[in-house]
Amino acid sequence: MSDKKMTSSRRHHLKSLMLQIAAQRLEDEAADIAAAKEQHLSDSCPPIPDSCSLEDLLKLCRELHQKIDKTDEERYDAEAKIVKGEKEIVELKFRVTEMKGMKKPALKKVRMSADQMLQALLGSKHKVTMDLRSNLKQVKKEVKQEMLVTGVRTLRTRLAWVAGRRCLRALRHKFERLLMLVTDVRILRTRLALMTRKTDWGR
Repeated sequence: MSDKKMTSSRRHHLKSLMLQIAAQRLEDEAADIAAAKEQHLSDSCPPIPDSCSLEDLLKLCRELHQKIDKTDEERYDAEAKIVKGEKEIVELKFRVTEMKGMKKPALKKVRMSADQMLQALLGSKHKVTMDLRSNLKQVKKEVKQEMLVTGVRTLRTRLAWVAGRRCLRALRHKFERLLMLVTDVRILRTRLALMTRKTDWGR
């Protein structure tokens, strides 16, 4: 049996059906999220009674403030975990790129001589012969000494580059540690502020 190819009209029809199903699922998901949010709010924040004494109102306010402080602490802890996770992700990505290194592109082999390449570039009217041996110069001791000096310079440059890269890595690690310390200090300050607020409300 020969496989029948799908027509363009049927392809468009299936694509429209898939888009409709996806849109319906997105709407259902948004409705579920809104319902869960309303349920959480109704559970966390009970309705306030209309007729209450002053003591009951003060008690309700204290309970609400305790819940607010608890949610703030949970939020700060969650933010600290997120920041720490993001830093770890960035560091792991950097390590992966260092392990992989730079990818060299695959070069295609061109089976053409220099004369053929020049003829292809300049055209058949211009006849250019490229004799590489005639352009070569005789190698003397001075040239060898210049090559030696150049090799020493390149070696020094590479060593300096490696040392600079190590210094940059050390500075980056120090900066990350300082950033984590600053984050911990901020979290401690906020917690101290929350504790002082609790003591004030207890009074």
